[in-house]
Amino acid sequence: MAERVVEADGIELCTEPFGDPSDAPVLLVMGTGASMLWWEEGFCRMLAGGARFVIRYDHRDTGRSVTYEPGHPGYTGMDLVEDAVRVLDAYGLPAAHVVGVSAGGALAQLLALGHPARVLSLVLISTSAAVPGGDRELPPPTQEFLRFASDARVDRSDADSMIAYQVAYARVLSGGRRPFDEDAARRLARRDVGRARDVAALRNHDSLPEGEPPQAPLSSVGVPTLVIHGSADPLFPLAHGEALAERIPGARLLVLDGAGHGVERADWEVIVPAILALTTAGGAGRGKSREGSGRDRSVRDRSGWDRSVRDRSGWDRSVRDRSGMEKPRPPRAP
Repeated sequence: MAERVVEADGIELCTEPFGDPSDAPVLLVMGTGASMLWWEEGFCRMLAGGARFVIRYDHRDTGRSVTYEPGHPGYTGMDLVEDAVRVLDAYGLPAAHVVGVSAGGALAQLLALGHPARVLSLVLISTSAAVPGGDRELPPPTQEFLRFASDARVDRSDADSMIAYQVAYARVLSGGRRPFDEDAARRLARRDVGRARDVAALRNHDSLPEGEPPQAPLSSVGVPTLVIHGSADPLFPLAHGEALAERIPGARLLVLDGAGHGVERADWEVIVPAILALTTAGGAGRGKSREGSGRDRSVRDRSGWDRSVRDRSGWDRSVRDRSGMEKPRPPRAP
C-alpha cells in the first residue's frame, strides 16, 4: 500500500499501512527524532504476513508529517500521544495493538494510561517507565553512550552531516556485542534525511515540553503486555526493561541476548512471532515470566508458540555548544 497523509485538528500526519484492513490492527510508534522508516519495511511486511493490519507513521517534525519552525515546536510530548489517537481515528479503528520502541514505548504507555479503551495490548521495546514510581534505582546509560552524547557534533543544515551522525548514533545504540551493518544503516539514514520535509526540524524533539501526562500508575494497565529488551542496550540498560515489566501487571519480559537499543534485523525472527503471539485472540498469556533468546536457537514458552532464537519518557535532548553545532545529550533518568 502507498503512504497516506491523514489530517485531524489541522495536523497532517504521514502514515503507511501494510496488510488487510480486516485483520487485527497493529500500530507502530517510533521513538522521537526518527521517522517511520526506522520501522523497516521488511519488518512491517513480516508482521502483516501474520494476518495483521500494520500501520506505521511519521511523528510531527519527522518524515513527511507536519513540520514546525526549528527550535519552536509549538506542541508537547503529550500531543504526540494524541497523534496516535488521530491515526487510529483516521483509519476508523476503535482500538489497536500498540508497539512502541524507545521513546515510542513511553508514548505507548501514556496512550494506554490516557486512552485505555484504544489499546488492545502493548509491546514495549528498548524503553523505560514513562511515569514515576517503583522502588528500583535504575542505571544510567553506558559510558560509551555518554561519550558519544558529549562529543558528537551534527550540522542539521547539512544532509551529509546528518547522515553521518545518524550512522554513528546507530552504531553506538547497537551496543557493541554484535557486528554492525554500517552500509545498511547508511542507506536507511540517507533515505530518512532525503525524505524529510525539513530535516532541521528534527531538533524540535530535543526541546519538547512534557505536557500533562495521565496521573494513573503503570499498575493500572490492564491489557496484555510484552516488554522486549536487549541485554546490551546502552541507553536504557536491561534493568530498565526488568523494572518496567515488574510494574505492569502480568507483563512478560523477553530478553534479546546481545541486542542493543532498537529493533535490529537479526532479531526480527524473534520479535515478530512474539508480537503475533501476544496479539492473537486468546494467545496472550498473562502470567508473569522472564524469557531469554539467543540468535541461533529456539524456545517454546508456556503458551505453546515457537520463537527462533530518547527525560522521563525517553525524549532525546540536545544542547548547543559554542561552535553553533549541536551535541546530543542523553535523556534524563525516568
